[in-house]
Amino acid sequence: MTDKEPGTPRVRDALVCVLVVQVVFALSAGAALILDPASMLDHPGVQLLTGSLIVMPIVMATVLALRFRRNHRAESIRSLNDAQLMDTVLRTSRDWVWAVNDQGIFTFSNPASATMLGWPPADLIGRHCNVVIEPADLARSWKAVQTSDIESGSPWTGAIVRCRHRDGTTVWMDVTGTLRQAREGQRVGFEGTGRPLPPESAQAAAASESRTRILAMIDQKLLLTAFQPIHDLTTGHLIGVEALTRFVEEDGVGAEYWFAEAAVAGLVSDLDFAALETALEAALCLPPSIYVALNISPSTCLDPRLPGLLKRSGLPLKRIVLELTERLEVSEYTPLISALKPLRQRGLRIAVDDAGSGFASMRHILHVRPDIIKLDRSLIAGIDDNQGQLALGAALAEFARQIGATLVAEGIETPEELAAVAGLGMTAAQSYLIGRPSVHPRDWAAWYENSGPGPRRRK
Repeated sequence: MTDKEPGTPRVRDALVCVLVVQVVFALSAGAALILDPASMLDHPGVQLLTGSLIVMPIVMATVLALRFRRNHRAESIRSLNDAQLMDTVLRTSRDWVWAVNDQGIFTFSNPASATMLGWPPADLIGRHCNVVIEPADLARSWKAVQTSDIESGSPWTGAIVRCRHRDGTTVWMDVTGTLRQAREGQRVGFEGTGRPLPPESAQAAAASESRTRILAMIDQKLLLTAFQPIHDLTTGHLIGVEALTRFVEEDGVGAEYWFAEAAVAGLVSDLDFAALETALEAALCLPPSIYVALNISPSTCLDPRLPGLLKRSGLPLKRIVLELTERLEVSEYTPLISALKPLRQRGLRIAVDDAGSGFASMRHILHVRPDIIKLDRSLIAGIDDNQGQLALGAALAEFARQIGATLVAEGIETPEELAAVAGLGMTAAQSYLIGRPSVHPRDWAAWYENSGPGPRRRK
């Protein structure tokens, strides 16, 4: 009930009249008391004043009750209106409004999630938030939340998060959130909003994020080296190893991911050098009679820092093989050949990785004339039972013999495949069947007994 409703003014007017009458009779009673104190109790003004003192609390209580009812009704109307307004905002908002409990399970999502991420609220609520956020970003987000001063109720803003659309594509979002509090201060989760970044901002965010993380890994030396053995198929001896980079990261993504991110961030050479330094240091524990194949991009081969790094490693150049990867194509081979020539003259060897898996690797072979050609798994899988693959394998073995290169078969998984490649004249193999990669020096020590002729480890 509002002030304009008819009942309220009448009550107010009656209350005013009672007060006026009360004042008049109080003045009259006062005058009678002065003129004739003995007749005060019989005076009509005193009697009416006494009656008004009884009636007045009743009138006041009635007024207060009416006012409480009016306020309660108005508050109910406002609450209903607010709820309807909030529902309209949530349904029509162009931002994604979300809430998760302390386990990361979605407890609320507005319809914007369907447009932005392909997940209608009904399909999203009850699922863990890792269905829409990349594991690496989720881990960093939780860490940031735990270390921020959100217990005071202050929200975190401007968090750039990489989300995953239902179709698998990446959606970069600007996320703002806050801690949800329950009674007695119990943590019950988080709530907030998300808004997709424009394409230009998303690309910049991706490059910036990758750059920051890669530089942090390099600075903190969060790289490891796993060595995978390479065996001579005629003698069975260990003749070399390939250095495989591993990253100490919570999300556990592979090296291919990080080198692809480095290319986006313009840090290919920086990451290459960090991996090379780590591998060369670890290689000092290997048998001195075997070679070490180091993965390197063609662009890093042109870096003037490379000769100095190889010289400082303590390994003779004749034990080092630079294995050119397909991460970057080469548009002009003359600078690459010129940069590698002095090192090759001093004993360095060149290998081309994943031969046969793409056009870039075959171009590398024709222009660089490598010392080692490593055949991709796609040419080896099922070769024992495929006449076309057998013919191609025989042709590649003859090609390698003609240019004086060693042919290494990668990815052999069965004894039948191993027998087939050996029968074609392929001279070396690297695969899980023969030996798995290892980051443990105790495994490397066991290779001394099968490394063929050469100096033995000092006791």
